[in-house]
Amino acid sequence: MATVAWIGLGVMGYPMAGHMARAGHEVTVYNRTRAKAERWVSEYGGRLAETPAAAAEGADAVFVCVGDDNDLRSVILGKAGAFEGMKEGAVLVDHTTASADVARELAAAAKERGLGFIDAPVSGGQAGAENGVLTVMCGGEPETFQRIRPLLEPYARMVRLMGPVGSGQLTKMVNQICIAGLIQALAEGVHFAKRAGLDIDAVFDVISKGAAQSWQMENRYRTMADGKFDFGFAVDWARKDFAICLAEARRNGARLPITALVDQFYAQIQAMGGGRWDTSSLIALLECPDALNPESAPADERGES
Repeated sequence: MATVAWIGLGVMGYPMAGHMARAGHEVTVYNRTRAKAERWVSEYGGRLAETPAAAAEGADAVFVCVGDDNDLRSVILGKAGAFEGMKEGAVLVDHTTASADVARELAAAAKERGLGFIDAPVSGGQAGAENGVLTVMCGGEPETFQRIRPLLEPYARMVRLMGPVGSGQLTKMVNQICIAGLIQALAEGVHFAKRAGLDIDAVFDVISKGAAQSWQMENRYRTMADGKFDFGFAVDWARKDFAICLAEARRNGARLPITALVDQFYAQIQAMGGGRWDTSSLIALLECPDALNPESAPADERGES
């Protein structure tokens, strides 16, 4: 069993840290909003810290799951940040979906302090975090990865080292690029089926057994058809991730026309007031706005709150 710190208790971090506590590890948590950290401690035990540095004191590993590059710099490099409290030889594991550049920046800063670093973004959404079946894409030194791999198992069904620091973030970008087109295609399919007067459930029960099958189809066709968009990853966060992907593509010369197009569709969703809807809300651009469910609750943010 290990002594660990967990920084960031958003919709992903909260259950992930919970799985770690249930696995028997000694967990200290920090969250910007103290009330959420207090609720976590009341549910899972462990200890609450007032700063990232205090949470990191004495920890074998520090896990971070916040919003973006600037959030990472704040809780790791900022005043009373995690690096101030970490002991020599400890490892920082970053589960935030962020840029490969910030991963390399933090890894260099960690090395100067005698610390290890792994960038380890995840895929699987809120449901995957709650059920402990996330996919974890890691970048870093093989020896460091092997040290922390057992700590990832309580909330992961797939953990893999993809290459040197930054490779985890680059792999997550590929993940987001692939999902973008799938969701738009599914939205168009649901919209077309409705306009054609087909039985939606029958259609997707059939085609989900063939070449069109995808996780998005299995889990989102019905909520799309119902105009309910409170089931996970928010549009605001999708656009943050797409901005990272598009910036990296400009750097490496990759062409991402579909990703760029879907990003603009999400900008229109934001303009409709749907920034906190989940990403399946792409169908809202195809359907009459009056058909949307006005009771749809906004999706929670993925990072620290």
